[in-house]
Amino acid sequence: MRIDAAILTISDKGSKGEREDVSGATARRILEGSGFRIQLYCIVPDEVEEIKKKLVEWSDSLCMPLIVTTGGTGVSDRDVTPEATGAVLEKELPGFGEAMRASGLRLTPYAILSRGKAGIRKRSLIINLPGNPKAVEENLLVVLPILGHAIAKISGDREDCAHLREKV
Repeated sequence: MRIDAAILTISDKGSKGEREDVSGATARRILEGSGFRIQLYCIVPDEVEEIKKKLVEWSDSLCMPLIVTTGGTGVSDRDVTPEATGAVLEKELPGFGEAMRASGLRLTPYAILSRGKAGIRKRSLIINLPGNPKAVEENLLVVLPILGHAIAKISGDREDCAHLREKV
């Protein structure tokens, strides 16, 4: 079964056409290669209200099962993606960010500066990824194995999960 997904790149320069969106393209390549069907893609500037508006539209009106964002997770004054995401989440899933940062720290000390969040709004799983294409790939590969299960549960699957631990 193919799962629908959306990619939202947050970039001031990208939204003005001043920079190619390599991060969004990286996310698309990995997700499509793993069986996801990218239905929506957009670039918005690093503005809280614009990010929130798109996340709400894609989760509430368009019911996207998976929404990944790229960019805006660092520590500069324009990095506001986690704040925008946190403002629209109904349930936060801190394990995603923790796992991605822990894995990233094995590769670079700069991973500790990533502030990406993940969580649920309506029946959508929203995950913040960094803006660096290499970090997008590294982070997606960490969470990819559980995305199908997480999305199924968010969508209402009531199957008992106790047996899953034994399969890992």
